[in-house]
Parts: sequence; C-alpha cells; structure tokens
Amino acid sequence: MVINVGFLQAQTYKEFVQKGDSCYQAKDYKTSVGYYEKAFKIEHKTSGDLYNGACSAALLNDNKKALDWLNLAIDNGYEGIAHLQIDKDLESLHSKKEWQELITKFQKKLEILEVNYDKPLQKELLAIYADDQGIRGDFMKVYKEKGSGSKEVDSLGKIMMYKDSLNLIKVSKILDERGWLGKDVIGSQANQTLFLVIQHSDLKTQQKYMPMMKEAVKKGNAKASSLALMEDRVSLRESHKQIYGSQISMIPGVKAFVLPLDDPDNVDKRRAEVGLGPIADYVKKWNIVWDVEAYKKELPELERISQQKKTK
Repeated sequence: MVINVGFLQAQTYKEFVQKGDSCYQAKDYKTSVGYYEKAFKIEHKTSGDLYNGACSAALLNDNKKALDWLNLAIDNGYEGIAHLQIDKDLESLHSKKEWQELITKFQKKLEILEVNYDKPLQKELLAIYADDQGIRGDFMKVYKEKGSGSKEVDSLGKIMMYKDSLNLIKVSKILDERGWLGKDVIGSQANQTLFLVIQHSDLKTQQKYMPMMKEAVKKGNAKASSLALMEDRVSLRESHKQIYGSQISMIPGVKAFVLPLDDPDNVDKRRAEVGLGPIADYVKKWNIVWDVEAYKKELPELERISQQKKTK
C-alpha cells in the first residue's frame, strides 16, 4: 500500500484548524490554541488560520504566541489591517510595544504592495469598513453577554442601522460611478467593504447591485462566498428559501436558528462549491448545534413562534 503522506497531513491540518475554530466559538481558548499549535507544526502558511489562531492566543493572554502568529499571517499574505486594528479579540495586545512594531511593519509592507492602488478611495472604504464592523463587534459582544431582548442590544441595533444608512450613501455613489472595483485597484479589505455595505442594506438596493456583483465574481473582483451570502439574504427577503444557510434568526425570546433553507441535506456541498465551510462550524457562533434531521422537524414550530413575536 502506498500512503500519501501529503494528503494525510493536509487532512490532519484541516481537522486541527476546525477543532481550533470550534473551541474558539465555545470560548475554550486554551484548547483552541493547543489545536492551532498542532496544525501549525504541520504547516504555517495560511494567513486566515494564523490570524484566527492569534485571536485565540490573545484571548488566552498568551501575547507572545499571538504576536508570533500575527507576524506569520502578515508574512503569508494577510492584508486586513483595518480589521486587525478594530478586532476586539486582540485588544490585550494594544499596550505592548511589539504591537506597534507589528503595525509599523504591516503598514510598510502594504505601502509596497499598494503602490498602484487608488489610495484616497481605499482610505475612504477602509474607514467605512471600520465603521461597519466596529459597531457589529460591539453588538455581538453585548448580544452574547446580555441576550437578544436587552435594552443595550436594542440601542446598539439602532446605532448600527443609522451608520449603515450613512455608509450606503457613500458606497452607492462609488458603485454607480466606478463599478465594483477589484482588490487590484483598492485592496482586498476595501473591496470587501463594497459587499458588506450592500449586504447590510435594504432589499431594493441589494436587487440593484447583485447583478453587478455577479459580474465582479466572474472577473475575480468579488468573492463567490460573499455573493452566496447576499443571494441568501435576497432569497429570504423575496419570500424564498435560502441556499447556503448563512442567515440566522435572532428574534428576542426565541432560540437562534437557521432561517428556511432549501435542501438542507446537501447544504454543505453547496457551501463548499462557493468556498464556505461546513454549516455546523458556521452556526456555532450563535450557539446552534447543527442536526439536519432535528432542523427539519423543529423549523415549522420555530418559524411560527418567531412570527408571533414579530406581530406582538
């Protein structure tokens, strides 16, 4: 028998990373870091995994490991400086001199990579990104601590809607005048901002820009995984079922659940085709345990209860 060691290592690496992600979602940061360590002994070249491992390490107050993995993430192509600077998982690092050294190193690297970018437009979009994701970070933190029916969550929700309305005006103007610009023009995080703002807009706006985004995906100027999330949101708003299971109900007084999903038995196959991970891993951040048979049985009752809550 011939054993493909490279294939086995790839499988083991993926399994360790998935377990690290799962433990992070469960707030078991010590175990999460342990799994990431095992994964990175096999390889350490996937920037997103290194970044996520650094978040777990920072939350564990293992600052050295967090900074080491962040540096490796940057060396292996991580470009999300706007996200890194507002990520609450990394706040424990901000007072360290090594943090500022890392930021300086990051900025110098990006200056070289981005020499031909539209810098004023990129700067504008990165500021919008920080605005969009910053308030959502605050919202999710309070949501987890206080619950969906709390006054704090309600207040942050209103602030979020106000910020979204202002950001939409800016991004709509950019899309109408310049089209869906790729990361070769504005960088990957600014490019992602275009999607985020439209994803958080009203149905009419999403319907207007989705054809533009589909063309951008074909040209490599937008991510297929991002388009999948928008397609789910539009489908539900048009009273159809979602395709990829990305949209979650968070109605006060009702446990979080995946909104109506077409062919739930094969959702992971569809998710993999657009670059999304397994739905079981995705829904853990809402404390949902994915069981497809239980989902099919429970969904009608959960929808009924949710509808009652909405109409009260």
